[in-house]
Amino acid sequence: MAVHIRLARHGAKKTPFYRIVVTDQRSPRDGRFIERLGTFNPASDAFACDRERLEYWRSKGAQPSATLESLLKKHRAEPEAAAAS
Repeated sequence: MAVHIRLARHGAKKTPFYRIVVTDQRSPRDGRFIERLGTFNPASDAFACDRERLEYWRSKGAQPSATLESLLKKHRAEPEAAAAS
């Protein structure tokens, strides 16, 4: 079973809200998932992710999607910058 970490779309029409989920590669985008790791709201750019569980799944071989990888890079630097000030 190939496991991926990706975004599952929720919310109303034209107001998307995404959940970060660990899922089998063969499952549909909004279908069955193994574990929910966090959320992303593009309207307010709010990003929340359980980093500990994310690293756990990566250590087990789960591959993040390209979109999620770019979001992680973008939001990874923000908590460190806020803590420094």
